[in-house]
Amino acid sequence: MTRETSGPSAMETLLSTLDLEPIEVDIFRGRSPKVGWQRVFGGQVIGQALMAAQRTIEGERFVHSLHAYFMRPGDPSVPIVYQAERIRDGSSFNTRRVVAIQHGKAIFALSASFQVEEPGFEHQIAMPEVEMPEALLGEQQIKEEYLAHAPEAIRKYWQRERPIEIRPVSLTHYFSDKKLDPKQDVWVRATGPVPDDRLYQAAVLAYLSDMTLLDTSLYAHGTSIFDQSLQVASLDHSMWFHRPCKLDDWLLYTQDSPSASGARGLTRGCLFTRTGELIASVAQEGLIRKKANE
Repeated sequence: MTRETSGPSAMETLLSTLDLEPIEVDIFRGRSPKVGWQRVFGGQVIGQALMAAQRTIEGERFVHSLHAYFMRPGDPSVPIVYQAERIRDGSSFNTRRVVAIQHGKAIFALSASFQVEEPGFEHQIAMPEVEMPEALLGEQQIKEEYLAHAPEAIRKYWQRERPIEIRPVSLTHYFSDKKLDPKQDVWVRATGPVPDDRLYQAAVLAYLSDMTLLDTSLYAHGTSIFDQSLQVASLDHSMWFHRPCKLDDWLLYTQDSPSASGARGLTRGCLFTRTGELIASVAQEGLIRKKANE
């Protein structure tokens, strides 16, 4: 079946989802794709809220950090209203706050800071040595070789078309209950072209930054987000944008979880280009608890 007859690609759908509708000064409406999820993917809300903030910034200033809280699950069946507040416009930095609202209640809040580009000190940590994505199983191979006998939740996760392809360096945790070191390396890339536009590039990067993080905090406990006995949800999310990236090739998302306690797991992540340039850092705490009826 050709793309013309099957509708827009997953990446085209994501870009359309990030293209918010302005409905008043600094107020925007966002919609969710119809993919059958019971709640809105957290990365979508981060990306949409960042896009709302970016659209209130004038001149050549770009996001360098964001900090966000998830307060309620998003309802994918109705639009999300994003209200942006212009906290500060300085000579070098701008600060914005965005609240996402559904059914009259706040479901998410984001603060973001923007900076005019300027030269300064430069250093970064080294990218870990891992297998390149071409040496790993692709999604089609994973579907053919592993999914036939995988649990239904894992099959559904891998079988649907997504705007971001995921290629884990190791697949052990998907099919084993062995307790592993709370670390993982995942190659990720856009499955379609991303515009040569810093606003969309930052929003897509924010979208994909929410992928696979919570799973890393479960490695040490011999389980995964597909465990139906667990209640798992993102609580907060922070991200620092170090260097621009066109998102036209694979990125390595290297992650570690330094702590889990109090029904919460913390995961840190770094996003590197194939050539080892660090483009962003991420930290997220998520809810990881056994369901009450278990």
